[in-house]
Amino acid sequence: MDIDISEEAGVRYLHFGSSWIQGAMRIARPFALELDYTREMMLPLLLHDDAWPRKVLQVGLGAASVTKFLYRHRPRAKLTVVEIDPRVTAAARQFFRLPDDPARIDIRHGDGADFMIRSKLRYDLILVDGFDADARAGRLDTLPFYLDCRARLANDGLLCVNLLSRRKDFSKSVARLQDAFDGRAIAFPSCDSGNAIALGKVGPGDTPSLEQLKAAATHLKRETGLNLLPTLARLAQSRHLAGGMLQL
Repeated sequence: MDIDISEEAGVRYLHFGSSWIQGAMRIARPFALELDYTREMMLPLLLHDDAWPRKVLQVGLGAASVTKFLYRHRPRAKLTVVEIDPRVTAAARQFFRLPDDPARIDIRHGDGADFMIRSKLRYDLILVDGFDADARAGRLDTLPFYLDCRARLANDGLLCVNLLSRRKDFSKSVARLQDAFDGRAIAFPSCDSGNAIALGKVGPGDTPSLEQLKAAATHLKRETGLNLLPTLARLAQSRHLAGGMLQL
C-alpha cells in the first residue's frame, strides 16, 4: 500500500495509493476537523459532560484528525490509537501535526481486531475508522468485532463507527451493530454522502431530547468551534429522533 500526500486550496490530504481521501487537515487550522464525517464522529460528546471521555480507544489513525481534536479539547482524556501500518503514524507526525505526547497519546501498531480480542481494559469511547486502499473494512465490520468492542466499553460507553454508505452491504453493517448491541445502535448517512456514522450504546441509560442535544451542541460549538447543529437538524428528520427523543 502506497501512502501519498496531496494539497489543494490550503487543505492537505492523505491517500493510500489512490484518489480516495483517507484524511485531511486544513493547514491553517491543524486541530480542526476538516471532513464532515470526522465532525460527526464527535456526536457522542453531546451525550455527556465536558469531563467525558477519560479513556478513548481509536482504531485507525488516518491523518489523526479525531486524535488531535480530542487531545486539544478533552485535555483529561487518555487516547490509545491502534494503527496497522507504522508508515501512517509517521505520515501523521510529519505532515499532519500529530502531537508527540506518549503520556496522553499511546500509539499501538497492529491489527485493530486482534487488539480488541486481547485487550482487558475498558474505554468510555471507542472510535473505529479503518479501511484499506480499496476502502474495505475487513474484520472491523463483523459481528465478532462489534461484540468485542461492546465487551471493552465502560458501563456508559459508546462505540462510534465510520461506515461507507455507498457500499452495498451498508444495511448489513447496521444489522451487525444492532445484533451486537441488543438493538441499541443507530446509523445515519453523513452529509458528505460517502460515509455513514453509526453509534452503539451499552445499556439503556438516558434518552436525551432534541432540545437537550441542541443545548449540548451549542455549548460544544462555543467551547471548541465544532458545529454539530446541522447534524442534529438532519437527525431530527429521521426516525432516530421520533417523538423528539434520541432513540438509542
